[in-house]
Amino acid sequence: MKIKDIEIKNSKIHGKGVFANRNFKKGEIVVKYNLKLLTKKEFKELPEKEKHYTDFHDGKYWLFQEPERYVNHSCDANTKQVLNKELKCDIATRSIKKGEEITADYSRENIPGLNMECNCGSKNCTGIIN
Repeated sequence: MKIKDIEIKNSKIHGKGVFANRNFKKGEIVVKYNLKLLTKKEFKELPEKEKHYTDFHDGKYWLFQEPERYVNHSCDANTKQVLNKELKCDIATRSIKKGEEITADYSRENIPGLNMECNCGSKNCTGIIN
């Protein structure tokens, strides 16, 4: 995956989103993460708005940077998050067409304090993400 394979632009789901600049096949890495490791103190001192861009994994707090912080939630997501020693990325769970918004299911991630209204518009929308 090259950064030119995706772009950040306005989203119908929420604010900014990440969009495919080419077709992706199921199983391909779509978005590589550029995470910042935070101490517990740094996490607690983050403004509430920034805490939305965090993940708690393996006892560590991670702050999402661009572009991964702009992958919006969908109840019918087209990627899944992989966070381990070798990989930190979103992988396509189905084919993704050029121009399609890249989405993830936030309810399957470890976002501290997550409780928000869902605007994904999918047929399977739960209305609330927590």
